[in-house]
Amino acid sequence: MGKRILLHVCCGPCSTSSVERLLQEGYEPVLFFSDSNIFPYEEFMKRYENLLIVARHYGLQVILDEWNHEKWLEAVRGHEKDKEHGERCSLCFHFNLARTAEKARELGIDEFTTTLTVSRFKNSRKIFSEGADFEGFREFDFKKKDGFNRSIILSKELGLYRQAWCGCEFSRREADAT
Repeated sequence: MGKRILLHVCCGPCSTSSVERLLQEGYEPVLFFSDSNIFPYEEFMKRYENLLIVARHYGLQVILDEWNHEKWLEAVRGHEKDKEHGERCSLCFHFNLARTAEKARELGIDEFTTTLTVSRFKNSRKIFSEGADFEGFREFDFKKKDGFNRSIILSKELGLYRQAWCGCEFSRREADAT
């Protein structure tokens, strides 16, 4: 096996091509589902259950972080009305990456990254900027090498649930309004 890397995972579909690429590049990803931004709890669990399908497919370990939506709401307080891709998203990225950095240290894993960059709806530079605050963060732009399209293909092959919004109640309101 390759070098271990902790992979923050936002959902099963985004994990597919991200995991595939890490494996191709010689890594042994440990999947970390840490997404207190996802609301409601039933949605959080639905996304987690779909990640388990991906983990079984690739034979990988999954670590489930505590769902603490109240703590996440504190982290983004004052930015509830921000448009998608605004400051609230940066704060959310920072929150999730901080949790991942903490878990990587706890596990003795030197490097970590996130599946968030696979989405064509996410600004990888913004994610990298937030990740730069943490020792061990590794920049992977998973949408490169056709990662986003590959995630759609793999999601269909595995029969995964593909959500229509980022995860928080604020992004859902915006998605529902369009």
